[in-house]
Amino acid sequence: MKRYDIAIIGGGLVGASLALALQAEAKARGWSVLMVEPFAPGDSYQPSYDARSSALAHGTRLIYERLGVWGAISQHSAPIERIHVSDRGRFGATRLSASEEGVPALGYVVENAWLGQCLWRALDREVVTWRCPAQVEGLTAVPGGYQLRLDDDSVAQCGLAVLADGGRSNLREQLGVAVNHRAYDQTALIANVSFSDGHGGQAFERFTQEGPLALLPLPEQRCALVWTRKPADASRLLALPDRDFMAHLQAAFGYRLGALRQVGSRSAYPLALVAATEQVRPHLVVLGNAAHSLHPVAGQGFNLSLRDVQALAQALCTSPAAPGEFSTLQAYQSSQQRDQWLTVGFSDQLTRLFGGAGQWLAAGRGLGLVALDLLPAARHAFARQAMGLGSRPGLSLP
Repeated sequence: MKRYDIAIIGGGLVGASLALALQAEAKARGWSVLMVEPFAPGDSYQPSYDARSSALAHGTRLIYERLGVWGAISQHSAPIERIHVSDRGRFGATRLSASEEGVPALGYVVENAWLGQCLWRALDREVVTWRCPAQVEGLTAVPGGYQLRLDDDSVAQCGLAVLADGGRSNLREQLGVAVNHRAYDQTALIANVSFSDGHGGQAFERFTQEGPLALLPLPEQRCALVWTRKPADASRLLALPDRDFMAHLQAAFGYRLGALRQVGSRSAYPLALVAATEQVRPHLVVLGNAAHSLHPVAGQGFNLSLRDVQALAQALCTSPAAPGEFSTLQAYQSSQQRDQWLTVGFSDQLTRLFGGAGQWLAAGRGLGLVALDLLPAARHAFARQAMGLGSRPGLSLP
């Protein structure tokens, strides 16, 4: 039976980022690292109009620069130079700009397929052993670590098991890791769209009585749409012909980018705040969406997970103990507690503030947006949080 120092269960964006963050130290200290992923990444990047994407905050760029992969990632990214935040039918609005914050861009939007290719290509196969396509079907605590049972009935052991297998982690449930679940009674409609005038590097967060609507710039002048609606309304919109769907979207967003010209395939998923009650045990870490899944309104979920990755890698690489030592994992969790608390709270409060339709709440939103627009210090603090810098003093501006 093969034994590894670290087993990363899930080789998606979070798991692959952790493998990359660990591989230099693993090579220096002779650690063996296993990464198990059920979906093969493929040998080449195939651009698609309908490709799903992620919004990467400026702080995330700084992390990937340190890992040596930002140059590759940026080849197929769209910078967010300005963000326009408004409340439809109300007087309040605010604008954030990269030039005001002194950064090249407030964030970047990258197709997940390209980001994955950049991460996988940077992994050293002599340090990180891949099992792909493969899936861990069972995880059992044993003295000094965990035993993994894979779907081909092979078995391996590890000193540290990292669960990075997504928000619907079966292994998390197998291990009895409870989660706090708060449903928002909202569904996110996801699609890529194109407007006649192009996006010009702008992102929009528009709050309506039916729910928030976000448009993020993508390469080739496409926009990534995240439109939050009540579940029944989302189902109705999902079933509409393209022409009718675009008419509803145009009415909700307006003509700031001109007329809608194209909409790609649409998908929908229910929204909830999900947080694991335990993120570390002896020889175990729960990471990524398996640890916390946030509302997409503020675009904070993946960026928080990547900061978790950085903090975990730093804790493991600076500890003299072998991976899996409980005190090391507790130190990691302690170092990230404030960041997680502030980021989850920021996302949840935005959702509650801008998801309600009451008259007084709407008036408060308008006043808040006006205050942000008129008070540079408040706008700067809001921008830093959005850029993934507000709760991490170690991630500073260049």
